[in-house]
Amino acid sequence: MDYRIENCASSATSALRAQQGGAYRVELCAALPEGGTTPSYGEICTARRLLDIKLNVIIRPRGGDFLYTPIEQEIMLHDIEQARRIGVDGVVIGCLTPEGEVDRPLMARLIEAAGGMSVTFHRAIDMCRDREAALETIIDLGCSHVLTSGGHNTALEGADELARMVRQAAGRIVIMPGSGVNPTNIAQLAERTGASEFHFSARRPTPSGMLYRHAGVSMGGTVTIDEYSLLETDPELIRSALSALKQLHS
Repeated sequence: MDYRIENCASSATSALRAQQGGAYRVELCAALPEGGTTPSYGEICTARRLLDIKLNVIIRPRGGDFLYTPIEQEIMLHDIEQARRIGVDGVVIGCLTPEGEVDRPLMARLIEAAGGMSVTFHRAIDMCRDREAALETIIDLGCSHVLTSGGHNTALEGADELARMVRQAAGRIVIMPGSGVNPTNIAQLAERTGASEFHFSARRPTPSGMLYRHAGVSMGGTVTIDEYSLLETDPELIRSALSALKQLHS
């Protein structure tokens, strides 16, 4: 089987490291602790310049749920237009109704705006009332991929549901497990789910170059992070994951 890894990259630097590690595709995001939001114009432009591999961009104006106001919908349409102009390969989107179903009319508008770009439906499917029905809607809309943890916090916890989704998809769409995927469990996930593409961040902390450090002050307010550590994609983690997958058929 031809296994592929998509790296969830939080910066153009991480995107380049993902390419060096052998990733097939990058999903470029900002605000990964919130599940990912749309990266800046400059980040997307720089990543596109640096990468020879596929580049997808998440289109999500904020964290939280996937019920979007008219203003947020307008923002998403503008962001998709910019992504298309920059030359990215695909967009990653997901919109729900208040009842927890796929918002078909809004999704259709966003997909039309994407033009020839591929469309991945992201983990909004994990928040749907009925994933089986949602998957059929997503397939009918023409999406190429679904990023999902099988409705659980991690893909490993949702492995049985992911396997069911792979069977339901029957080759009509790519079911791509994500959330908690790493080199130590990716082979198990491949065996249990039957999936061939996997999504993970492969991040490790890198110490900041700052010499003067003012401790005790957080820029995030209620969200506290290490201000002097950068979480970037580690190419070796991607290589290790690919090696684990390769051994399944050796």
